[in-house]
Amino acid sequence: MEKKQSESIRNQRRPKGIVSELTINLLHLKNPWITAFWSAMFPGLGFLIMGSYIKGFLLIIAATIANSMGHINQAIIYGFTGQAALVKQVLDTRWLLFYVPLQLFATWSSYQLTVDLNKYALLAAREDSGIIPFKIGTWDIGFIEKRNPWVAAAWSLLMPGLGHLYSHRIPTSFYLLSWWLGMAYLAHLLPAVHQTLLGNFPQAIAAIRPEWFLYLVAIYPFSAYDAYVNTVQYNILFDQEQSRFLIDNYQNPKFPMPAIDKYHH
Repeated sequence: MEKKQSESIRNQRRPKGIVSELTINLLHLKNPWITAFWSAMFPGLGFLIMGSYIKGFLLIIAATIANSMGHINQAIIYGFTGQAALVKQVLDTRWLLFYVPLQLFATWSSYQLTVDLNKYALLAAREDSGIIPFKIGTWDIGFIEKRNPWVAAAWSLLMPGLGHLYSHRIPTSFYLLSWWLGMAYLAHLLPAVHQTLLGNFPQAIAAIRPEWFLYLVAIYPFSAYDAYVNTVQYNILFDQEQSRFLIDNYQNPKFPMPAIDKYHH
């Protein structure tokens, strides 16, 4: 029976999700404006929300290179502090003209992808598609279980990527951890935190490099938000899978049993 059930799930036209060694990817309704917002915050983040890892990673890497080479974050800081002359001095317009199309494309494309996948999510829900909830492989063991979304958010706030590791979304976890380590090192975040804990606030301000610190402004809220939302949706998927399994394998208690003839029992 288990083998037939697995084959039936694999042959479904629109499965709700898939459990693999490295991640749990699923279809669920998302607000396209939210994915567009995260892509506008930094190109590629909206695709990570959608589980489109390759596009997301490529856009984030390209945008990070363009931003750093064009000194865009540094120009933003000077702009917010009213130093227009320094904005013109540091900003490299060649890299800016490379960054802007990336951001526009990422925002538009992530919005469109969300709209399209929402349609498939509705169809998968109407078809009551199932999933295989457990996957064991050479690299890892993937399975769906109930997890606390607030715990995922808390780990993400402590260090971006840990919340996704907790919820078994390893590609996003690996990238966020790598990105955070690189940006935290370049921003001198840990020395600044150390000086802050000692009460040496002027030294902390002097230690931080704001042009790199701005990357962390996008990484931290995104990591906590995405880890929380994914954990909530995994819990919903767990309930749906359990419900479908019980319906397929156990008789409804309201099923009308045939009357027993007491004379021929």
